[in-house]
Amino acid sequence: MSISDKSVAIIGAGPAGLMAAEVLVTAGANVDVYDAMPSAGRKFLMAGKGGMNITHAEAFEQFLTRYAGHRRDLEPSLRDFNPESLRAWVKDLGIETFVGSSGRVFPCEMKAAPLLRAWLHRLREAGVRFHMRHRWQGWSSGGELSFMNNTGELSIKTEAAVLALGGGSWPQLGSTGSWQTLLAQRDIEVVPLKPANCGFEIAWSEYFRQRFAGQPLKSVRLTFTNAHGATFSQTGELMLTDYGLEGGLIYACSALLRGEIVAAGSANILLDLCPDRDIRNISARLSMPRGKTSVANHLRKRLNLEGAKSALLREVLSATQLQHLQKLAGTLKALPLTLSATRPLAEAISSAGGVGFKALDSHLMLHQIPGTFCAGEMLDWEAPTGGYLLTACLATGRTAGLGALRWLQQN
Repeated sequence: MSISDKSVAIIGAGPAGLMAAEVLVTAGANVDVYDAMPSAGRKFLMAGKGGMNITHAEAFEQFLTRYAGHRRDLEPSLRDFNPESLRAWVKDLGIETFVGSSGRVFPCEMKAAPLLRAWLHRLREAGVRFHMRHRWQGWSSGGELSFMNNTGELSIKTEAAVLALGGGSWPQLGSTGSWQTLLAQRDIEVVPLKPANCGFEIAWSEYFRQRFAGQPLKSVRLTFTNAHGATFSQTGELMLTDYGLEGGLIYACSALLRGEIVAAGSANILLDLCPDRDIRNISARLSMPRGKTSVANHLRKRLNLEGAKSALLREVLSATQLQHLQKLAGTLKALPLTLSATRPLAEAISSAGGVGFKALDSHLMLHQIPGTFCAGEMLDWEAPTGGYLLTACLATGRTAGLGALRWLQQN
């Protein structure tokens, strides 16, 4: 039996599943993609609404460090399909890219829709068949893949399958995490899903919440050290919310913060509100005579500090402490905030946890179910925003697709 006589089911029409489908159909396999949603790539499209960040242009060794404790698991896939490979692949779809000032890589149009349209067109032209509104139900008693669609239950027999069902964030777009139960029933190791790249809760005063929720904190430095001595310190932007904080800067250390909250019940961070000034400069400027000028106006005139940053000082310092120059200067460089909890998984940009790599071979095939492969965010890994999430989803989709192809060739 040749490859063209063999069929593969891809379950999940996100980036990982579509990449696996492309690898397999290019090699001549019969490929059917199933998804519970009415159309493909819904989370991909949503993620691209604010500017489609596809990967990052930093040095590759630095790029690999962004996957932290999961680097070893992901590195073979990322070396096979690295950021340069991804950009070349996007260009082959007719989409030009550019590198932003932060090193992030974007399509020139800054949108996900043109890329997805071109990709789906190429897949359909190559012979991939799409079956939308097909919700995977696991396996039948005979080992066939079971789906529920508008007409009822459907069983499919294939020579191989790739599971690319996503994590548990943004469930309204299809990633519900319901597959966890189905795999656990087959004694497959599944690490519980947790929020990643998520917001964190802080007990703001009612005044602060009402006046400043929704305002940005630009150019601040966040520093955090956990109980084991692991330290994060980075400059960026945050967004004040009615529940606490969100934004790229806190997303970048969400794994450390989440772990500390689980272990200790809370996490204490420090914000440097004036990262471009040292403590001596701040003290000297605050020491200038202010006469009858209020502390708020003195901060505005001497340090160009106002609005949300000024309000944060009043949130953590008493009226007496605000008058104490040394205390005020020290707080400007290290304002303490206590994070009490992560926001719910459904609100997170991505999720941590998933199918453990010990349950998979080097081709991402499940040991327990030969011929079945896993890819994308349903695997146990996490990464910050900045193009790292999409790159790893595509890379593991490629690895799973190549693994399925190898399986078809050998069986």
